[in-house]
Amino acid sequence: MQLANKTIVVTGAGGGIGRELSIQLAQRGANIAGVDINPETLDETGRIIGTGQGQFKGFELDITNQEKVNAFPAEVLAHFGTVDGIINNAGIIQPFRPVLELAMEDIDRVMAVNFYGTLYLTKAFLPLLLQRPEAHIANVSSMGGFLPVPGQTLYGAAKAAVKLLTEGLYAELKETNVRVTVIFPGAIATNIMQNSGLAMPKADAGGESKFKPIPARQAAGQILSGIEKNKFRVVVGQDAWMMDKLSRLNPKYAADLIQRKMRSLLG
Repeated sequence: MQLANKTIVVTGAGGGIGRELSIQLAQRGANIAGVDINPETLDETGRIIGTGQGQFKGFELDITNQEKVNAFPAEVLAHFGTVDGIINNAGIIQPFRPVLELAMEDIDRVMAVNFYGTLYLTKAFLPLLLQRPEAHIANVSSMGGFLPVPGQTLYGAAKAAVKLLTEGLYAELKETNVRVTVIFPGAIATNIMQNSGLAMPKADAGGESKFKPIPARQAAGQILSGIEKNKFRVVVGQDAWMMDKLSRLNPKYAADLIQRKMRSLLG
Protein backbone atom coordinates (compact mmCIF):
# COMPACT_ATOMS: atom_id res chain seq x y z
CA MET A 1 0.00 0.00 0.00
CA GLN A 2 1.27 3.45 -0.89
CA LEU A 3 0.88 5.60 2.23
CA ALA A 4 1.56 8.98 0.63
CA ASN A 5 -1.61 11.08 0.36
CA LYS A 6 -3.64 8.44 2.20
CA THR A 7 -5.70 9.19 5.32
CA ILE A 8 -4.96 6.76 8.13
CA VAL A 9 -6.72 6.51 11.50
CA VAL A 10 -4.30 5.71 14.35
CA THR A 11 -5.60 4.86 17.81
CA GLY A 12 -3.47 5.49 20.87
CA ALA A 13 -1.85 8.38 19.00
CA GLY A 14 -1.12 10.32 22.18
CA GLY A 15 2.04 8.37 22.99
CA GLY A 16 4.19 5.30 22.56
CA ILE A 17 3.90 3.36 19.33
CA GLY A 18 0.80 5.35 18.29
CA ARG A 19 2.68 8.62 18.43
CA GLU A 20 5.61 7.19 16.49
CA LEU A 21 3.23 5.72 13.91
CA SER A 22 1.67 9.17 13.47
CA ILE A 23 5.05 10.88 13.13
CA GLN A 24 6.34 8.38 10.59
CA LEU A 25 3.09 8.37 8.63
CA ALA A 26 3.42 12.15 8.32
CA GLN A 27 6.99 11.70 7.12
CA ARG A 28 5.68 9.33 4.46
CA GLY A 29 3.21 11.96 3.27
CA ALA A 30 0.03 10.52 4.80
CA ASN A 31 -2.75 12.36 6.61
CA ILE A 32 -3.39 11.12 10.14
CA ALA A 33 -6.57 11.06 12.19
CA GLY A 34 -5.02 10.55 15.59
CA VAL A 35 -7.27 9.04 18.26
CA ASP A 36 -6.68 9.07 22.01
CA ILE A 37 -8.67 9.43 25.21
CA ASN A 38 -6.19 12.07 26.41
CA PRO A 39 -6.49 15.40 24.50
CA GLU A 40 -3.31 16.84 26.04
CA THR A 41 -1.07 14.08 24.73
CA LEU A 42 -2.83 14.24 21.35
CA ASP A 43 -2.02 17.95 21.15
CA GLU A 44 1.60 17.15 21.96
CA THR A 45 1.74 14.64 19.10
CA GLY A 46 0.36 17.31 16.79
CA ARG A 47 3.00 19.81 17.94
CA ILE A 48 5.76 17.28 17.32
CA ILE A 49 4.52 16.63 13.80
CA GLY A 50 4.24 20.38 13.35
CA THR A 51 2.16 20.53 10.17
CA GLY A 52 -1.07 21.86 11.65
CA GLN A 53 -4.45 20.20 11.30
CA GLY A 54 -4.06 19.84 7.56
CA GLN A 55 -1.98 16.67 7.95
CA PHE A 56 -2.55 15.60 11.56
CA LYS A 57 -5.84 16.06 13.37
CA GLY A 58 -6.33 14.80 16.90
CA PHE A 59 -9.70 13.37 17.94
CA GLU A 60 -10.48 12.75 21.60
CA LEU A 61 -12.41 9.48 21.71
CA ASP A 62 -13.17 6.70 24.17
CA ILE A 63 -12.92 3.67 21.90
CA THR A 64 -14.98 1.58 24.33
CA ASN A 65 -18.03 3.78 23.72
CA GLN A 66 -19.71 2.11 20.75
CA GLU A 67 -22.15 4.95 20.12
CA LYS A 68 -19.35 7.53 19.88
CA VAL A 69 -17.21 5.21 17.76
CA ASN A 70 -20.08 4.72 15.31
CA ALA A 71 -20.33 8.50 14.89
CA PHE A 72 -16.58 8.96 14.52
CA PRO A 73 -16.11 8.10 10.79
CA ALA A 74 -18.31 11.07 9.86
CA GLU A 75 -15.94 13.36 11.82
CA VAL A 76 -12.93 12.02 9.93
CA LEU A 77 -14.68 12.43 6.60
CA ALA A 78 -15.73 15.98 7.48
CA HIS A 79 -12.10 16.93 8.09
CA PHE A 80 -10.13 14.86 5.55
CA GLY A 81 -12.77 13.93 2.96
CA THR A 82 -11.65 10.28 2.77
CA VAL A 83 -10.27 7.48 4.92
CA ASP A 84 -7.98 4.77 3.55
CA GLY A 85 -6.84 2.79 6.54
CA ILE A 86 -6.96 2.20 10.25
CA ILE A 87 -4.28 1.07 12.68
CA ASN A 88 -5.91 -0.25 15.85
CA ASN A 89 -2.97 0.30 18.17
CA ALA A 90 -4.55 1.48 21.46
CA GLY A 91 -4.28 -0.98 24.31
CA ILE A 92 -3.82 -1.42 28.05
CA ILE A 93 -2.46 -4.22 30.19
CA GLN A 94 -4.03 -5.69 33.33
CA PRO A 95 -2.82 -5.48 36.94
CA PHE A 96 -0.13 -8.13 37.53
CA ARG A 97 -2.41 -10.60 39.31
CA PRO A 98 -3.53 -14.18 38.69
CA VAL A 99 -7.03 -14.70 37.35
CA LEU A 100 -8.32 -15.75 40.76
CA GLU A 101 -7.36 -12.38 42.26
CA LEU A 102 -8.31 -10.20 39.30
CA ALA A 103 -11.43 -8.07 39.79
CA MET A 104 -14.13 -8.37 37.15
CA GLU A 105 -14.04 -4.60 36.61
CA ASP A 106 -10.37 -4.93 35.60
CA ILE A 107 -11.21 -7.83 33.30
CA ASP A 108 -14.04 -5.87 31.68
CA ARG A 109 -11.80 -2.84 31.14
CA VAL A 110 -8.99 -4.86 29.56
CA MET A 111 -11.42 -6.62 27.20
CA ALA A 112 -13.23 -3.38 26.37
CA VAL A 113 -10.12 -1.43 25.38
CA ASN A 114 -8.10 -4.17 23.72
CA PHE A 115 -10.76 -6.22 21.97
CA TYR A 116 -14.04 -4.35 21.77
CA GLY A 117 -12.38 -1.03 20.96
CA THR A 118 -10.64 -2.71 18.03
CA LEU A 119 -13.86 -4.41 16.93
CA TYR A 120 -15.98 -1.25 17.20
CA LEU A 121 -13.58 0.84 15.12
CA THR A 122 -13.12 -1.88 12.52
CA LYS A 123 -16.86 -2.28 12.00
CA ALA A 124 -17.40 1.48 11.93
CA PHE A 125 -14.79 2.14 9.25
CA LEU A 126 -14.98 -1.01 7.13
CA PRO A 127 -17.89 0.17 4.92
CA LEU A 128 -15.85 3.27 3.99
CA LEU A 129 -12.66 1.28 3.41
CA LEU A 130 -14.46 -1.06 1.02
CA GLN A 131 -15.24 1.96 -1.18
CA ARG A 132 -11.58 2.96 -1.60
CA PRO A 133 -9.31 1.83 -4.47
CA GLU A 134 -6.95 0.37 -1.88
CA ALA A 135 -7.30 0.28 1.89
CA HIS A 136 -5.77 -1.37 4.93
CA ILE A 137 -6.69 -2.58 8.41
CA ALA A 138 -3.79 -3.22 10.80
CA ASN A 139 -4.57 -4.55 14.28
CA VAL A 140 -1.99 -4.68 17.06
CA SER A 141 -2.16 -7.94 18.98
CA SER A 142 0.80 -8.90 21.19
CA MET A 143 3.37 -11.58 21.88
CA GLY A 144 0.95 -12.29 24.75
CA GLY A 145 -1.67 -13.12 22.14
CA PHE A 146 0.10 -16.35 21.19
CA LEU A 147 2.03 -17.08 24.42
CA PRO A 148 0.62 -17.28 27.98
CA VAL A 149 2.16 -14.77 30.39
CA PRO A 150 1.42 -15.32 34.11
CA GLY A 151 -0.22 -12.27 35.60
CA GLN A 152 -1.37 -11.09 32.17
CA THR A 153 -3.76 -13.90 31.32
CA LEU A 154 -6.77 -11.71 30.52
CA TYR A 155 -4.64 -9.24 28.58
CA GLY A 156 -3.37 -12.21 26.57
CA ALA A 157 -6.90 -13.49 26.05
CA ALA A 158 -7.97 -10.10 24.72
CA LYS A 159 -4.97 -9.94 22.39
CA ALA A 160 -5.55 -13.51 21.24
CA ALA A 161 -9.09 -12.44 20.35
CA VAL A 162 -7.61 -9.55 18.34
CA LYS A 163 -5.34 -12.04 16.56
CA LEU A 164 -8.19 -14.30 15.48
CA LEU A 165 -10.45 -11.36 14.64
CA THR A 166 -7.77 -9.99 12.34
CA GLU A 167 -7.00 -13.32 10.71
CA GLY A 168 -10.73 -13.85 10.15
CA LEU A 169 -11.01 -10.41 8.56
CA TYR A 170 -8.08 -11.27 6.29
CA ALA A 171 -9.94 -14.35 5.04
CA GLU A 172 -13.26 -12.54 4.64
CA LEU A 173 -11.74 -9.57 2.80
CA LYS A 174 -9.22 -11.47 0.67
CA GLU A 175 -11.16 -10.89 -2.54
CA THR A 176 -11.70 -7.19 -1.84
CA ASN A 177 -9.49 -4.10 -2.03
CA VAL A 178 -8.93 -4.11 1.76
CA ARG A 179 -5.70 -5.70 2.97
CA VAL A 180 -5.36 -6.87 6.58
CA THR A 181 -2.31 -7.19 8.84
CA VAL A 182 -1.97 -8.55 12.38
CA ILE A 183 0.93 -7.23 14.47
CA PHE A 184 2.70 -8.99 17.34
CA PRO A 185 4.96 -6.67 19.34
CA GLY A 186 7.25 -8.04 22.01
CA ALA A 187 8.74 -5.76 24.66
CA ILE A 188 8.53 -2.15 23.44
CA ALA A 189 9.74 0.88 25.38
CA THR A 190 6.44 2.75 25.83
CA ASN A 191 4.35 4.24 28.63
CA ILE A 192 1.74 1.45 28.57
CA MET A 193 2.19 0.87 32.31
CA GLN A 194 1.26 4.44 33.18
CA ASN A 195 -1.56 4.52 30.63
CA SER A 196 -2.94 1.36 32.21
CA GLY A 197 -2.84 2.99 35.63
CA LEU A 198 -0.28 0.52 36.94
CA ALA A 199 3.11 0.42 38.61
CA MET A 200 5.61 -2.08 37.27
CA PRO A 201 6.44 -4.86 39.74
CA LYS A 202 10.11 -5.71 40.10
CA ALA A 203 11.39 -9.00 38.77
CA ASP A 204 14.31 -10.73 40.42
CA ALA A 205 17.64 -10.93 38.62
CA GLY A 206 16.94 -14.49 37.52
CA GLY A 207 13.79 -13.39 35.75
CA GLU A 208 15.45 -10.73 33.61
CA SER A 209 15.55 -11.32 29.89
CA LYS A 210 18.51 -10.86 27.60
CA PHE A 211 16.08 -9.19 25.20
CA LYS A 212 15.72 -5.49 25.96
CA PRO A 213 12.65 -3.47 24.93
CA ILE A 214 13.10 -1.88 21.53
CA PRO A 215 12.30 1.81 20.98
CA ALA A 216 8.75 2.69 19.93
CA ARG A 217 10.25 4.46 16.90
CA GLN A 218 11.78 1.20 15.69
CA ALA A 219 8.57 -0.74 16.30
CA ALA A 220 6.51 1.81 14.38
CA GLY A 221 8.90 1.63 11.44
CA GLN A 222 8.55 -2.15 11.25
CA ILE A 223 4.76 -1.90 11.45
CA LEU A 224 4.50 0.65 8.64
CA SER A 225 6.91 -1.32 6.49
CA GLY A 226 4.68 -4.36 6.94
CA ILE A 227 1.60 -2.35 5.96
CA GLU A 228 3.33 -1.01 2.86
CA LYS A 229 4.20 -4.58 1.87
CA ASN A 230 0.67 -5.86 2.65
CA LYS A 231 2.11 -8.44 5.05
CA PHE A 232 -0.27 -10.91 6.68
CA ARG A 233 1.59 -10.70 10.01
CA VAL A 234 4.35 -8.54 11.47
CA VAL A 235 6.37 -9.80 14.45
CA VAL A 236 8.12 -6.89 16.18
CA GLY A 237 11.22 -7.45 18.27
CA GLN A 238 13.70 -10.28 18.66
CA ASP A 239 11.91 -11.59 21.75
CA ALA A 240 8.59 -11.84 19.94
CA TRP A 241 10.27 -13.43 16.92
CA MET A 242 12.01 -16.08 19.04
CA MET A 243 8.97 -16.90 21.17
CA ASP A 244 6.75 -17.06 18.09
CA LYS A 245 9.01 -19.76 16.65
CA LEU A 246 9.36 -21.59 19.96
CA SER A 247 5.65 -21.54 20.81
CA ARG A 248 4.81 -23.10 17.47
CA LEU A 249 7.56 -25.72 17.75
CA ASN A 250 6.89 -26.67 21.39
CA PRO A 251 4.05 -24.70 23.01
CA LYS A 252 4.34 -26.38 26.41
CA TYR A 253 8.07 -25.70 26.66
CA ALA A 254 7.49 -22.07 25.66
CA ALA A 255 4.76 -21.67 28.29
CA ASP A 256 6.99 -23.21 30.97
CA LEU A 257 9.88 -20.94 29.98
CA ILE A 258 7.81 -17.78 30.31
CA GLN A 259 6.35 -19.01 33.58
CA ARG A 260 9.85 -19.41 35.05
CA LYS A 261 10.89 -15.96 33.85
CA MET A 262 7.76 -14.15 35.00
CA ARG A 263 6.65 -15.92 38.18
CA SER A 264 8.44 -13.41 40.43
CA LEU A 265 6.10 -10.69 39.13
CA LEU A 266 3.26 -12.41 40.96
CA GLY A 267 5.13 -12.40 44.27
